[in-house]
Amino acid sequence: MQTVVDLLRHRAQRQANQTAYIFLKNGELTPTSLTYAELAEKAEAIATHLVPYATERALLIYSYESGLEFITAFYACLCAGVIAVPCHPPRNQQDLTDLQARLTSAQAQLILTEAALPSKLRPLSPTHWIITNQLASEERSPLPTLTPESLAFLQYTSGSTGIPKGVMVTHANIRSQQKTLEIAFGSNSQTINVGWLPLFHDMGLMGNVLQPLHLGIPSILMSPLAFVQKPFRWLQALSHYQATTSGAPNFAYDLLCRQTTSQQRQTLDLSHWEVAFTGAEPIRPQTLNQFAATFAPCGFRPQAFYPCYGMAEATLLITGSLKTEMPPILYLDPVFLKENRAIATPAPDPEARPLVSCGRTWQDTQIVIVDPQTLCPCPPDQIGEIWVTGSGIGQGYWHLPEHTQQTFEATLKNFPNQTFLRTGDLGFLKIKSSILRVA
Repeated sequence: MQTVVDLLRHRAQRQANQTAYIFLKNGELTPTSLTYAELAEKAEAIATHLVPYATERALLIYSYESGLEFITAFYACLCAGVIAVPCHPPRNQQDLTDLQARLTSAQAQLILTEAALPSKLRPLSPTHWIITNQLASEERSPLPTLTPESLAFLQYTSGSTGIPKGVMVTHANIRSQQKTLEIAFGSNSQTINVGWLPLFHDMGLMGNVLQPLHLGIPSILMSPLAFVQKPFRWLQALSHYQATTSGAPNFAYDLLCRQTTSQQRQTLDLSHWEVAFTGAEPIRPQTLNQFAATFAPCGFRPQAFYPCYGMAEATLLITGSLKTEMPPILYLDPVFLKENRAIATPAPDPEARPLVSCGRTWQDTQIVIVDPQTLCPCPPDQIGEIWVTGSGIGQGYWHLPEHTQQTFEATLKNFPNQTFLRTGDLGFLKIKSSILRVA
């Protein structure tokens, strides 16, 4: 099974009646679901209409409540050899501007969406629209043969620091990343996944859509809006389904500490939660400590916290903690920190800067901390730029050769034959192979 499509067909044949995805409408315990057989059937039916657009790019734009429709359309693109471009639904004029920028950047001629959205998307200007929940049945067309090197989708970075950049992700990148997540999280066929992260974002797509397919397990999902409107819904779903794996950025854990009541917490059982991953933004020790204390009566164990570090350019995960171990926290001496040196203080003090370890690398991923001026590896305890290499690294930015060369093809001084991804993030290596991100 070299491609994601191979895996989807395998699940549909071997686990036809097993639930693949459950979506909780409004974040409450009122589910709709798809089995693996239903998912493959619906995806290939849509793919029949997409065959004429093979190798073209297609923006996928669905409302937050249409999670199953988005997932089906995403797999349909993969089946048809169409390069998917997962996108956020528009909520204001700025969102429409961002979508038009992606449409232009990806040179996309096609938008896949649902019946409720075209009126909101009217300002966009693709050549073709496909309303996936209104397609008539057609005689199935032969679908293209894919290889591990086939492009699966473009994962756009936030664009907050410049022009939109679509990371080219192949089937091989996805399969490598999914194996990494399985090993790093210690997942297996008994894992139960719950998530609310946006499905168009790399963490939501890789962790809550593709990882469950890789493992052959159900994924219980809800809209990110449902979580933000009522954060308790996330924990309610975790408790109800006895989830073992779920996670979010730091802000979500902080929100749960502030916006859940003692009465709500009394109804929760979080004792099954084994991997509470946290990443995508700075991980604050005070948040971890407060959450662990607040939800200890619900059965939550602080060892479940799983700090990690990743980015779209690396498909997702770069480093992750050791499962069931307390995340190491290092307190840096502020005097040495001004000199870009990471020297620990003998004991925590009010002036020290606490940093949570983002864990270690997995499989063939390797990290070098580099002086961005000299392009030489930094000595121990020196803060520098994080450079990464491994099979999960994307293929570059779509039609941006100069940016690709600068970011994906960096070389160390005196070592021109090995290329690295320049993350642009600062960090240092400490505690054996653990990495601590500074900025």
